[in-house]
Amino acid sequence: MIKLTRLIVIVVICFISAAFAKYLPKQKQTPITVISKKVSLPPPPPLISKVLYITKELPDFLNQMGKRESSNRYDIVNKFGYMGKYQFGRKTLNKIGFKHISNTQFLTNPSIQEDAMLKLLKSNKHTLRRQIQKYVNTHRHGVYITESGLLAAAHLAGAGNVKKFLRTGKDKQDGLGTPLTEYLTKFGGYNLALLN
Repeated sequence: MIKLTRLIVIVVICFISAAFAKYLPKQKQTPITVISKKVSLPPPPPLISKVLYITKELPDFLNQMGKRESSNRYDIVNKFGYMGKYQFGRKTLNKIGFKHISNTQFLTNPSIQEDAMLKLLKSNKHTLRRQIQKYVNTHRHGVYITESGLLAAAHLAGAGNVKKFLRTGKDKQDGLGTPLTEYLTKFGGYNLALLN
């Protein structure tokens, strides 16, 4: 019985509200004006850049470079005389300030090799600073360019050959036939902010 009484009260309230609704002042409606404006959007970035890049840090980069160069062996010398984990040549070591370190000292001291690699990366980053600014996050001669890829390619073939590739597309190879574009792609997308 109580439920029926509630229902009747609700129905009566609805009828009374409906009856008096037409006497209430109506709100004035203002029409909405739509102004069309052309917006110029930048082109979407290449899909590959969103999938692969900026996922790994400097220690990962160094580990993968060492793995590719020497299977991360500090004591190895290849048939061309390149030494250690990162396969340094004597000329490069001398150029970056390691003239006073003998080959034996270099091969038996992992910390010297790690220091040499960091120094070379910083040197190449300085040498390639304009190319990094101009080409990173673009495609060049069919290759997506990243800072870490450029520095890896410079380690393999020299900064001058990286500049030449960016200008002309000439893909320099090392003595074992490895093209610099392999390093551009294989080592692309590492975050090397720790080099600063």
